Amino acid sequence: MAAAADLAFDPWDPAFLADPYPAYAELRALGRVIRYEPTDQWLVPHHADVSALLRDRRLGRTYQHRFTHDDFGRSAPPPEQEPFHTLNDHGMLDLEPPDHTRIRRLVSKAFTPRTVERLAPYVRKLADELVAGLVREGGGDLLAEVAEPLPVAVIAEMLGIPEGERGQLRPWSADICGMYELNPSKDTAARAVRASVEFSGFLRELIAARRREPGEDLISGLIAAHDEDDDRLTEQEMISTAVLLLNAGHEATVNATGNGWFALFRHPEQLAALRADHSLVPGAVEESLRYDTPLQLFERWVLDDIEIDGTTIPRGSEVALLFGAANHDPAVFADPGRLDLTRAENPHISFSAGIHYCIGAPLARIELAASTRALLEQAPALALAAEPERKPNFVMRGLEELRVAVG
Repeated sequence: MAAAADLAFDPWDPAFLADPYPAYAELRALGRVIRYEPTDQWLVPHHADVSALLRDRRLGRTYQHRFTHDDFGRSAPPPEQEPFHTLNDHGMLDLEPPDHTRIRRLVSKAFTPRTVERLAPYVRKLADELVAGLVREGGGDLLAEVAEPLPVAVIAEMLGIPEGERGQLRPWSADICGMYELNPSKDTAARAVRASVEFSGFLRELIAARRREPGEDLISGLIAAHDEDDDRLTEQEMISTAVLLLNAGHEATVNATGNGWFALFRHPEQLAALRADHSLVPGAVEESLRYDTPLQLFERWVLDDIEIDGTTIPRGSEVALLFGAANHDPAVFADPGRLDLTRAENPHISFSAGIHYCIGAPLARIELAASTRALLEQAPALALAAEPERKPNFVMRGLEELRVAVG
């Protein structure tokens, strides 16, 4: 088995972060599962295995529904991180059945396809307005001017957060999401804890206001959601759900927008084809999600021993499902290193799979398509104005900024 020092896979190396895909090819060539000591994980780089393990109930996002920390051979989080873990651990993304089943069922009552589709005109109008502002300025940072405000405003509108109170949402989200990187620092943890306390307090007040005066928003819907057994979301579950919807609902969309347009600028023939035929927009959205995946890794705990290609991975281990590697697997995608907006078969797993499939995927697709169309229509000569820098993150892959000129 290759030692970590011999691998091109290095989540803290700027060269790797700039382009991890050659390292993924090396991992796939090494085998179906590779032990990686620096993060105490088993790396899984092949599409078939990642897809299967996302659906395998012998793995879980948590183990605490079956084991104590001691039983599982793991240490409890430091006490000072309790506010973050209380917030994170009550969201459906980090729960397993039966709690996950109950919460997702109740959230789905408020987060219906009809609710999402009703937002489509608002999303298109907002995207048009944001792009118009970028055009008036002659260009600027596409992320700050369009990619970030669009999904934040949409989720805030869904949740019923007043417009004048949305300023802290993005900073809170960024600080909380820092904890999802590999081996986060103490400073990262401290910022996440502070953001968790402040965000939770903000939402607790909003929930209390909606209890007094219900509206048509998602918070009111979560308060009212119940089923035939009269199960309801606890206040903590509502808070954690709202934070999850905001974090997941815009972090990936922002990164997908930046990664996607940067890829188009580096493939002018594909950008020219898109400009000539706007019916390619849906395919462009899917291909951008595959080509430079905004969420590179999803972790799972091994709840019962599993075997991959003759290697036993024991209970208590953690596997790292490499979405970026899976989305470039040549066994599934012809010429995976090529950006192809007309790719006929595109079974990417950027929205995960199984019971944790992204509940906001339809909304993300609407947002990405709306901003892409608005930019094509209002800024047909959009061009890269400066080479962008990547964020020093691995799990959530994105750019610091994307400076553009509108021609």
